[in-house]
Amino acid sequence: MPWQRRLLAIAALFMAVAASHARAETYYLDASLGDDRNDGLSDGKAWRSLARIRDFPLKAGDKVLLASGSVWKEPLVITRSGRKDAPISIERTGVGSRPRIDAGGVSQYAVGVLNAEYVSVSGLEVTNDGPLAGPRYGVFVSSQNFGVTRGIRISDMYVHDVRGTNDRKDNGGIVFQALGPRLPTRFEGLALERNIIWRVDRSGIAGISDQITTAKWFPSRQIVIRDNYLEDIGGDGIVPRGTDGALIEHNIVRYAVSRAPGYNVAIWQWSTDNSLIQLNEAAFTRGRLDGQGFDSDFNSRRTTFLYNYSHDNAGGFLLICSPRSNDTDNLGNRSTVARFNVSRNDGARIFQLSGGVSDALIEKNVIHVGKDMDVQMVIATEWQGWASDVRLQDNVFAVAGTARYGHESGRSGPDYLMAAGFLPAEHIRFRGNSYLGRHIDMPVDESGKVEPVYQEPVADWTVPLFDPAKPDGFADYLTRHRSWMMTMLARELGRPVSLQRPRASSPFDTRK
Repeated sequence: MPWQRRLLAIAALFMAVAASHARAETYYLDASLGDDRNDGLSDGKAWRSLARIRDFPLKAGDKVLLASGSVWKEPLVITRSGRKDAPISIERTGVGSRPRIDAGGVSQYAVGVLNAEYVSVSGLEVTNDGPLAGPRYGVFVSSQNFGVTRGIRISDMYVHDVRGTNDRKDNGGIVFQALGPRLPTRFEGLALERNIIWRVDRSGIAGISDQITTAKWFPSRQIVIRDNYLEDIGGDGIVPRGTDGALIEHNIVRYAVSRAPGYNVAIWQWSTDNSLIQLNEAAFTRGRLDGQGFDSDFNSRRTTFLYNYSHDNAGGFLLICSPRSNDTDNLGNRSTVARFNVSRNDGARIFQLSGGVSDALIEKNVIHVGKDMDVQMVIATEWQGWASDVRLQDNVFAVAGTARYGHESGRSGPDYLMAAGFLPAEHIRFRGNSYLGRHIDMPVDESGKVEPVYQEPVADWTVPLFDPAKPDGFADYLTRHRSWMMTMLARELGRPVSLQRPRASSPFDTRK
């Protein structure tokens, strides 16, 4: 009967609504005192193994509390989703050391969030060592053929001693991966905040995507990488890929490129639109195959570097690069802006313009070159082509040593040989810059200011330090570091610091 079918449909609808609003529960795990035969609903009836979570049908709003002092030799795996107003959360409980997950030799990842959304993980200690290097992760957030994956938050994690392989960039401390060979897949609203990442190979924080070409463009949005501390990283420090409107703010990356071969940088992006990279410190990056503190790279538009501090990086301050553009996977590097940054005692190349770079603006930065240093202040290099239309204006080049300008004339290992002038790069223009100290092959700058005699003034460069072996006190350190950065930048730039918000993602995911 039609009315019976209608009643059944209404009843099914009410049952579905009731199920969706079922009461959220809190579950407890204790590696020492728990028992998987318990119901897990109190600390006195806690479960013992993380496998209990992997197999259990968690629902929206559920909370899982891991007992402080517990140690597990198995991975934590989350495959269930919460809702926007009721995420599934994994947290610590109790007094004592962080709950610790040692995944070495058991799993490729210590924590895995797999094809799940609206999930929050915080407060844990994570390692993934092993007798031999191999593809390993501390925290692995993976979405495959899922469409749009929303609401992932990884925060307050202590990730260290991840023995990944330095032969691949797609493994290391925290990796978020969106792959969609059958269904285009991306993240929306993914936040990585206040994490400590120490002694990991190869990448510290990395994004992976297969939707990153001109012809196949489905970028992740609302990506926030903020207030993280990274030290002793095998290769790259922080590198999102395939994003639109990502915010990379107030991260500290020290001693990147500690072990990995090839080309690596402390903080950079690859195949992105509208990335905002601001208030970060990049320091002591090793190596000169790149080796810069910052980089704007392949197939990217409108990357902004703002209020960053780069110092003591072997390869220099900023690389802007891309191979020649084509109609399939690369539109080149367009419209990068570097403004209000400070570089001090960076080596090799301060500004490197490599390959298919166009419409770049470098302005109002302060560059300090130390005594006895000899650097390439601005160099154009070849990468399937040369840069064009780059403006450098109102910068202060304060050189106590020697600075040089020109283009690549050859290579000597990781270093570039240099000749005067910027051709075959075209339209590299200088206006209103200050040239303090010794400058070789100085560019034409009709409104520039030249002072051949220069001695660096005494100033406070004692940036706050943090010992990642002692993770307690990290929140206080972040506050002190941010305050020091704001004060130092205001002093050097002669103006208050005014941070920006990331540019809104494009309304249509198309590229031309």
